[in-house]
Amino acid sequence: MPLLESLFGRSTTPAERLRQHLRSLQRAQRELDRERVKLEGQEKKLVSDIKKNARQGQMTACKVMAKDLVRMRRNIHKYYQMSTQLQAVALRMQTLRSTQQMAEAMRGASKALGSMNKSMNIMSVQRILQEFERESSSMDMKDEIMNDTIEDAIGTEDDPMGEGIGENEESESILREVLDEIGMDMSQQLQTVPNSGIALANPSAPAKVAISEGAEAGTSSNTQDDLALQERLDRLRK
Repeated sequence: MPLLESLFGRSTTPAERLRQHLRSLQRAQRELDRERVKLEGQEKKLVSDIKKNARQGQMTACKVMAKDLVRMRRNIHKYYQMSTQLQAVALRMQTLRSTQQMAEAMRGASKALGSMNKSMNIMSVQRILQEFERESSSMDMKDEIMNDTIEDAIGTEDDPMGEGIGENEESESILREVLDEIGMDMSQQLQTVPNSGIALANPSAPAKVAISEGAEAGTSSNTQDDLALQERLDRLRK
């Protein structure tokens, strides 16, 4: 490849050709600006000569110089137009260069996305997720079986931390502590909670039980049981 480049010259890329054209346009625009500045200087000198000859009464010379001044001003106007056109062409080429760079960047991004899509196996990912869900369900089932076995083996009927035993009291105690920390009243919060089945007229006072004179001795034990049940219900309501 270096031998071919030395014999036939290195082939330029479109980006390099674009930079060369931009440099040539900028060079031509600078040359036009220099020529226009020269003509503007000559215009000022010609105007001063016309004024000088008019004061001296040389009207014929003034007419000739006036025609030259008109042609010079037209040339200056043409230089302005040519410079503007070259600037517009340079701007278009700059836009093309930016578009080409954007296309190159998008091509690189497209290649990266294509390689990522090829390396990603949707079916494999789906199988992995299904396997994870199956193993998670199996673990939950085994954990539940082990808890039931342990409860049956050691017995958790009287354990306050056992499942289903003392949960209401413990949860209410935790809720009361949290509300105390944030400065809220437990009773005000419980007023918004509907009753769960038993409506009491006065939960703070024990219920009065009517006992007849003839059955006072036989129903004393039932009265004590009722009072104990009422006390437990009062604790649950607090």
